Amino acid sequence: MSAPLVYELQKPRKADPGKTYPALFVMHGMGSNEKDMLNLVNGLEEYFYIFSIRGPLERPPGYAFFTIERYGKPHQEVFEAAVDKVKDFIGWAEGEYPLDASRIYLLGFSQGAILSMAAGLALGKRIKGIVALSGYIPEFVKTEFQQSSMDGLSLFISHGEQDQALPFEWGQASRDYFESLGADVTFKHYPVPHTVSLQNYKDFEKWLLDSLA
Repeated sequence: MSAPLVYELQKPRKADPGKTYPALFVMHGMGSNEKDMLNLVNGLEEYFYIFSIRGPLERPPGYAFFTIERYGKPHQEVFEAAVDKVKDFIGWAEGEYPLDASRIYLLGFSQGAILSMAAGLALGKRIKGIVALSGYIPEFVKTEFQQSSMDGLSLFISHGEQDQALPFEWGQASRDYFESLGADVTFKHYPVPHTVSLQNYKDFEKWLLDSLA
């Protein structure tokens, strides 16, 4: 079976064929691509099998995972299809590579962060951790996706205080929502616009590595 989505793979240089490894599934923002995201996780391939996924929709100069009906509201049908594709991709990767199914992580920026959080809700206890950088949770996700306890799930949610694309308050709302479901949430904010600062990178890298310990 071929992969459900186009992807780039990074893995430990000296992977032991007798071991399984944590997996990190990475999703880009609108108009970006799977190659751009590899810079954001540089160095983590020594610890994870990293799958940087390309969105299935063309959005020049790159790609997207879903389309937007209006500000803050994705087209629901397209969005749910993207979540299903991510779920299918994770299942496919687990069958193709030596992955530790108890240590599956999602990481995304902007549109990728939105999708990471929604896919985490849909997959429930199959996911150990989520890194959501400058995203939000659409209202229909809150009402129609997984509503059971998220006890055992860990999240790193971050947002720029000067974010001009997605308001800082949306990041705070994501934190509050997951905390209300019992998830363990680390929330960080930085004096930056819609971007990932060096300190943000250092913070989520440390969070991921501490989670593996």
